Amino acid sequence: MCAGSYHVLCCFVTQVRPHWATRLDAAHTRPYLNEPSFSPVLHREERETRRERRSATATARPASSDKRARILDAAIKVFAERGFHSATVAEIARCAGVADGTIYLYFKSKDDLLLRLFDEKMTELLAEARAELAKERTAPARLARFIELHLAAVERNPDLASVLIVELRQSAQFLKAADRAKLAAYVDLIAEVVRAGQESGELTNDVSPAVVKRVIFGALDELALGWLLSNRRTSLKKTAAEVATFLVHGLRAR
Repeated sequence: MCAGSYHVLCCFVTQVRPHWATRLDAAHTRPYLNEPSFSPVLHREERETRRERRSATATARPASSDKRARILDAAIKVFAERGFHSATVAEIARCAGVADGTIYLYFKSKDDLLLRLFDEKMTELLAEARAELAKERTAPARLARFIELHLAAVERNPDLASVLIVELRQSAQFLKAADRAKLAAYVDLIAEVVRAGQESGELTNDVSPAVVKRVIFGALDELALGWLLSNRRTSLKKTAAEVATFLVHGLRAR
């Protein structure tokens, strides 16, 4: 083969490449700075998208929690106005601004809604009472503070008080369930104060803490019920002061 012919053949091979060579070249990585994943614009967009997804996930939980809280608040309002037995899930959903079926995403039934409402509100009342009683130095002061707190809670939120004092007793599930443990713990605060006061010599030993807690809570329950049924004409703050003076004075050690 002459030199001229060889030169032509080499040029032809260089320009006409086999199809497999093209595929192999396509598999080669592109220059680093030209890769799409490292493009400044695309990289920024990807970061923004990830941020939006994280933000959506973070806001989804509060939204769900807020919806559940709205349902509980609506249940308090509807139960207080219509009564537990007359109230319907549809009315509660309408008051909460949600679809009827949404209620069942959070609660099994109307009874379950009432029981969960009671459980959560009693948990709050119990925590508040424990914190406030811990601030008082003497047993008589703690007893007086408990009486004041209980009646103040009734006066502050009469709808909730109506549900807890009146409507809850209409639930057969509550009357026979162990869900009353929170109520027992709340009432036991009185017995704890009395027992500690007897041990310190501040309160008389003539009566057992178990009797005292039932007497005090029973009196408060009756006073609250009477206040609710009488269209709230009197001041429970004044009533609390009178009851505290009367009951605590009778328990003081002689």
